[in-house]
Amino acid sequence: MSDRLTLQSLAVHALPLWFLVFSLFLPRVALIIAWFDRDLVRFHLDNIISPIMALLLPRVLILVLIYRDEGIGLWFLIHLVVALCVWGGTGGRTYVRRGRRTDDI
Repeated sequence: MSDRLTLQSLAVHALPLWFLVFSLFLPRVALIIAWFDRDLVRFHLDNIISPIMALLLPRVLILVLIYRDEGIGLWFLIHLVVALCVWGGTGGRTYVRRGRRTDDI
């Protein structure tokens, strides 16, 4: 039975469920809403580093928050996979008008 996904493995601790789901798609917006909602106060991130990190590397900050909240669990792994997909999908080839690639020019 330990191989099956259960509702208990999706349990959240201090971070609200809306934050965990919303930060998968729009991490900066989720961090701003959580900042004004004061959900991040218990993580002692009220200094200058977190706003700068939220602007530059929001997915890293979210991974740090999840790790501090519940350690390496299912939510951490889901966010890690999404972060790797986002970072792996950026860059690469740039397309110019009419579909020509810039590395062919």
